[in-house]
Amino acid sequence: MSKSLLFIPDISGFTKFIQTTEVEHSQHVIAELLEVLIDANTQGFQLAEVEGDALFFYKEKELLSLEMILAQVEMMFTAFHSHLKLLETNRICPCNACKTAPNLQLKIVAHCGELQFITVQDNRKPFGTEVIEVHRLMKNSVDSDNYVLISKALVNEIGLPLDYRSKLFSFNHGKDSYDGKEIEYAYSKIKNENLKINPLEQVKKIHFERSPNLVVQREFPVDAFKLIEYLSNYRYRTQWLDGIDKIEFNETEVTRLGTEHKCVVKGSDLDFITITKKAKPGQLVYGEFTSSPPVVDELYQFYIISPMTDNYCKVDVEAYWIISSPIKKLIMATFGKIAFKKTVDHGMDSLLEFTKKRRD
Repeated sequence: MSKSLLFIPDISGFTKFIQTTEVEHSQHVIAELLEVLIDANTQGFQLAEVEGDALFFYKEKELLSLEMILAQVEMMFTAFHSHLKLLETNRICPCNACKTAPNLQLKIVAHCGELQFITVQDNRKPFGTEVIEVHRLMKNSVDSDNYVLISKALVNEIGLPLDYRSKLFSFNHGKDSYDGKEIEYAYSKIKNENLKINPLEQVKKIHFERSPNLVVQREFPVDAFKLIEYLSNYRYRTQWLDGIDKIEFNETEVTRLGTEHKCVVKGSDLDFITITKKAKPGQLVYGEFTSSPPVVDELYQFYIISPMTDNYCKVDVEAYWIISSPIKKLIMATFGKIAFKKTVDHGMDSLLEFTKKRRD
């Protein structure tokens, strides 16, 4: 029987991350990272299971070459840490989950052997001794949370020299005992500075040399961190903003700079991109950009949240618009601005009532 390849990428620091951070955002961060790792699967692995913070891949009756395995390992580490860099750079949420996500790391364990399979409710999954062993190898004595570990069985099959060295990899010998059986392996710690991090997505950086076209102020009896969550988490949007049929957005993603969402109002689509602007120390800013409204060419709206006490904050809603058509300028100057202010006022009043209900 031909041997199969077992391959498990596992997010390091998951347990501490979940226990000490906001649960909802930590779940989204982990889900995003698992999706990134799945997308980085370039070798046609089969996904047997999503195991909380890990992915259990296998390649049935086929072993990859040393070069292909190391290339796959590098691909996943690069994708993983590139996404963490994106989360860090484009973060707008101040919660601990989003703030500490860059501390997460990755370990990958690879093994091989003859596989058996079990079918449960039409789901065919690897089963047997080798599956047990590859999971045992996740609990090892490697002094790192960012590494690749290759079992001795796979080392022998692919011809990995125990002194293998490259710019990214520097393998060493290791061994641990599991239930009285000693299992040997080769491991290499991964230095993130040696990864070729993918270029970050370009986001809209906003700066105006003029005063906003409209300013609306409100005070809210709620913590500033909670208020920015109510603003930036689109699940809440239809609960406090009237007139919206629905909001379409990526429900597995934490809102950050460059995030897109769509508001459907009376059958018409309004497309928005998350933006920000420079704020004073201590302030929180959430902003949106759209070119959808027909009366303006570009509309920028910012919610600038200033904490006043632990359970009280002030919000300045600033709107800037750009209009090139003289006719549209006239429309905005005569009644468009009044109508827009009325909409913003109503939205802030509704948000105020929503926060009071959430508090009660």
